[in-house]
Amino acid sequence: MKNSAFILLFGTLLACTSTKTKAPVASYATTATPAPSPLTTHVEAVRKQFAPDKRTVLFDVTAKENGVLSGETIVPEAKAALLSKLQAANLAYTDSITVLPEAELEGKHYGVVTISVANIRSQPKHPAELATQATMGTPVKVWKKENGWYLVQTPDNYLAWVDYAGIKLMTKAELDTWQKGEKLIYTNPYGFALTSADKQSATISDLVYGDVVVLKNKTKDFYEVNFPDGRTGFILAAEAMPYKNWIASRQPSEENLVKTSKQLLGLPYLWGGTSFKGVDCSGFTKTVYFMNGIVLPRDASQQVHEGELVDTDKNWDKLRPGDLLFFGVPAKDGKPERVVHVGMWIGGDKEFIHSAGRVRINSMNPAAANYDDYENNRYLRTKRMKPSQNLIDLRASSIY
Repeated sequence: MKNSAFILLFGTLLACTSTKTKAPVASYATTATPAPSPLTTHVEAVRKQFAPDKRTVLFDVTAKENGVLSGETIVPEAKAALLSKLQAANLAYTDSITVLPEAELEGKHYGVVTISVANIRSQPKHPAELATQATMGTPVKVWKKENGWYLVQTPDNYLAWVDYAGIKLMTKAELDTWQKGEKLIYTNPYGFALTSADKQSATISDLVYGDVVVLKNKTKDFYEVNFPDGRTGFILAAEAMPYKNWIASRQPSEENLVKTSKQLLGLPYLWGGTSFKGVDCSGFTKTVYFMNGIVLPRDASQQVHEGELVDTDKNWDKLRPGDLLFFGVPAKDGKPERVVHVGMWIGGDKEFIHSAGRVRINSMNPAAANYDDYENNRYLRTKRMKPSQNLIDLRASSIY
């Protein structure tokens, strides 16, 4: 889950400036709320079974009063399970559920990010909330199109919308061809690809750490590369390296996690950000672990379910550099726990690094100049990331 946001709700004061007299208050008959469709119970049961987290699984199905099942899903098994339940219960229904990907995509059910950082939003429009980001070369599944936007799913299974300029649509065969190419990864925090092997030439794209392209050729000072959309460019050799060499050098040790985390110090907080252009709290921890070859789930409320429990009682001596600290609101009065923030322990004087306004280092030591009383008061637990089916280890299973 991204860092907490404070939402202020303002009431609207309606003042009457007309000279008209106030109309009499009308009397309305009370209308009873219609009973839910008997199908709804089964729809919700299937939703809980197959799509407990709507951020990663789409099962948007509604049962109408007339027995029509409408909506869509990306899980054929979920639809089959629902229809089976309804048949077993002898409930009549009309099936209008669409199983994605939609036919209008004409077999192009995959895509590859074509710009340095693609902004992926919660709805198919630019003013919508920034849900996450994906760097150049990242493959995505494409489920549907709405106007100039595509509903995509990133390798960590996050579902959201990217505009048409952010990805190159591909068939499975085209994606396989792209992935077979030898890759180059950009390893500077920020830079540019040029139109020719000349530092003074025009730029063809900006670049951030983690951008992946196909390596065509190498000269003394430049790599010649292909972008996912077919463009050709040149990248300074000192700012990139062959992906196979980079991944072979990844080691998520305590020392490396701390070292890479400090390379992001001062980076601005950006809700939905997961790149060197800005990070939210979980985008920061995600980026640090990616730089060490591990892909974490997107949000803090997802990351908290991974790894091994280390502490819940502020026993700071138990923590090791690289451990993730989670913050929020504990379960109380029947309300569930809310995990709203995450940071990473780096040791020293009980210090942790996190994205809060900017990437910064704070301490859990009340005597320290950088003590963070606010985070100390809402601390929930610490987890140590361990291999699991929800963590992609790029050293063992490359997504590129």
